[in-house]
Amino acid sequence: MTDLEIAKSELYEENLTLAIVKHGALLYSTKSHGISGFLEAIEKCKENLQGASLAVRVVGKAVALLCVYAKINEVYASVMSRKAQVVFKQNKISCHWNELVENVFDTDKTGMFAFEKAAARISEPHKAYKDFKTMLASFKATKS
Repeated sequence: MTDLEIAKSELYEENLTLAIVKHGALLYSTKSHGISGFLEAIEKCKENLQGASLAVRVVGKAVALLCVYAKINEVYASVMSRKAQVVFKQNKISCHWNELVENVFDTDKTGMFAFEKAAARISEPHKAYKDFKTMLASFKATKS
């Protein structure tokens, strides 16, 4: 099995939201929703993510920019936005999906996720990483 096949298998068999595999080994997995799990993976795994394969439930432009930042090699998503697909294509990251959509929406489907709104104004992966970390920290601070 390829790394992407392993990641995809983990995603569905373990009911995860994200699975990252490299050289046949699971580097990181989570059941947390939203972008927080991927940001945590970047923090914990750092340069080990370079060349890894990612399987995820939903990919919008925000996650796509983080994939470029982390130097992910290949991505599978249950649902992928067209904006994410463009980012992957521009950065020569192989991508696969079950469903391609215009936009990814928040859980009650009333609007775009805050990170997707922010990503609409960002094209540089390093800036995306920095801005998303700051946004997540501020969301966590407001909840406590």
